[in-house]
Amino acid sequence: MTGFRILLVGLWVCLFLYTGAVILQHGWGLLPIFFGDIGRVVWPGQFNLDFLCFLILSALWTAWRDAFSARGLLLAVPALFGGAGFLLPYLFFLTVREKGDIKAVLLGRQRAV
Repeated sequence: MTGFRILLVGLWVCLFLYTGAVILQHGWGLLPIFFGDIGRVVWPGQFNLDFLCFLILSALWTAWRDAFSARGLLLAVPALFGGAGFLLPYLFFLTVREKGDIKAVLLGRQRAV
């Protein structure tokens, strides 16, 4: 579990620094570029559509893990819009809270028993 947590932190730091550099160079205009590439049906758009599918699955898993409770539905929003920027620290938090029990991390406490 320690190795997994180190990976999560390393990936998050890398993503955070890279995102900061992109924002400094290009500003906050992600959505028009993201959906514009999808609309033009080009390879970057294919990648963006593929990534959007993962974002939707991440949000669905986050809501499902909390049995579609109010908390689960609220957490699904940053999962959808935040991507790995949300999921990496959320998984780190869950591994600590669940004391490394991967079943509880992935399934939620109620399903892990």
